[in-house]
Amino acid sequence: MVQRSPEHPTIALRPSAQRGHADFGWLDSRHSFSFGSYYDRRHMGFGVLRVINEDRVAPGAGFGAHGHRDMEIVSYVVSGQLAHRDSTGGGGVIRPGEVQVMSAGRGVRHSELNGSREEPVHFLQIWLLPARAGTEPGYGQRDFGRRPGLTLLVSPDGREGSLRMGQDADIHRALLAEEEQARLDLRHHSAWVQVVSGELEVNGARLGPGDGAALERVSALELRALSPVEALAFDLP
Repeated sequence: MVQRSPEHPTIALRPSAQRGHADFGWLDSRHSFSFGSYYDRRHMGFGVLRVINEDRVAPGAGFGAHGHRDMEIVSYVVSGQLAHRDSTGGGGVIRPGEVQVMSAGRGVRHSELNGSREEPVHFLQIWLLPARAGTEPGYGQRDFGRRPGLTLLVSPDGREGSLRMGQDADIHRALLAEEEQARLDLRHHSAWVQVVSGELEVNGARLGPGDGAALERVSALELRALSPVEALAFDLP
């Protein structure tokens, strides 16, 4: 569904129930865009945003060592703990409130495992295309806590204490109480909003848990929480 205003901005909704789905027993994954065996030519990504996978991994399971190149990979843990190791020497356990960025650059190998043998881990795996190919691989991880309101998590320049990545895009987190409102002025004129939990109104469109929205020709995001909300907002070139 696309909604238009007289100024011609557009909002294209990506309902949670329409996402791709893969269930391997140890892994339950929902794909906002084409990934792995799930292919939909209408949903190949949005601008430089290539992957948003919502993954739930069983205790003691995970992704063994495998390779990537020329991709900015962001891991956002919702609940549980995610253990990461990579060939740059980066690694650690990522918990709710913490974010990890891995710039694959000219090539990196890494593993991601559930850091617990008792509880599942629920996280978002996010890929963005880099601004330049063949760069030096890099790794960063930071605890942003659970500060309410808007928090800049990832940016190209590390401003406001954010993690750096090799693309001119910003990733913000929104933690809003019921009926709380927030405005996010954009550096670019394209944005993607992904709801983690709760119900959120974005520029007049209503989104629920797992829903996404692609916005074009917009200068700001007007957010209103219809219930307590956790969401990510991508400001994209």
